[in-house]
Amino acid sequence: MGTDNTDQDEPVRRGITRKNLLKAALVAAPLPLLIGGVPALARAQRDQGHTLEPTPFCHDGDEPTIDQTEGPYFKPNSPERSVLTGAGTLLTVSGYVFGRQCQPLANVLLDFWQADTNGNYDNVGYTFRGHQYTNAQGAYKLTTVVPGLYPGRTRHLHMKVQAPNRGILTTQTYFPGEPRNNTDTIYDPRLLMTVRQVGSGREASFDFVLNINGTPPTTPPTGRAWAVGTNYAVGDQVTYGGSTYRCLVAHLSRPGWEPPNYDFLWRRL
Repeated sequence: MGTDNTDQDEPVRRGITRKNLLKAALVAAPLPLLIGGVPALARAQRDQGHTLEPTPFCHDGDEPTIDQTEGPYFKPNSPERSVLTGAGTLLTVSGYVFGRQCQPLANVLLDFWQADTNGNYDNVGYTFRGHQYTNAQGAYKLTTVVPGLYPGRTRHLHMKVQAPNRGILTTQTYFPGEPRNNTDTIYDPRLLMTVRQVGSGREASFDFVLNINGTPPTTPPTGRAWAVGTNYAVGDQVTYGGSTYRCLVAHLSRPGWEPPNYDFLWRRL
C-alpha cells in the first residue's frame, strides 16, 4: 500500500474531498449505554434517499516524514485478519463502505492499525495491525481492543480504505465523550464512531463513504498474466508460473519484479 492516492479519484474540492464520514448514530435496535451524541450513520442517510458526502480527510500532524496523511506508525504488508488480539477492553467495530450514490462496495480493502491498551504501537511486528475486505454487502467487522492514549493525541483508530482499482482513503476514527477530543488538534467530530457499552466491552459502528460516483467494479481483475510496465493496484490479481497472486502494494511493474521474487508486493493465493 505504498502509493497513497488520497484524492480518491476526482475530488470535488481539493483538500476536503478525500474523506468525509456521516457518522455514528443509532442503529435499528435500541443501543444500551450509548456513549456520546453523534450524527447519523451513512446507512441512515442512504435510507432517506440522500446523496452521501465522502469521508473527510484526517491525519496526524506530528509525523516526521513528508507524507502527512497516515501518521508516523503505519507499516505496510499487515496480515490479512479481522481479529486483533491482545490485552485490553474488548472492542468490535462494524459498518459499511458506500459510494456516493449510496451503493455498498464489495471487496474494499480496509487496513487497520492502532495503539495497544497502554498507548504503544508495535513498530517491530504486527500486533494490532491487520487488513480485511468488505463482503458482498459492503460490510466489515473488526475485533480488537480499545486503544490506549499517548502524548498529544486523543483515543483513535487508524485505517486505509481502498475500493478495487481506486485511490486510497487514509483516515482515523474517534470515540465520543473522550476528554482529549477537545484538545487534540487532529480530532474531527465528523469522524466519530457510534459507541455503546456491552457488558465489559464496547461495540462501535462507522460507515465509510468513498468519493466514488456510479457503480465501480466490485471485484478485482482476475486471470490476467503478470506483465512488465503495468500499473497494479492493491487487490489486483494476476497469474504467474501457474499460480495466482494478489497485489499488496500499488506499483508500476518492472523487469525482475515477478511476483515470486517480491513477497512484499504480492501474496500467493
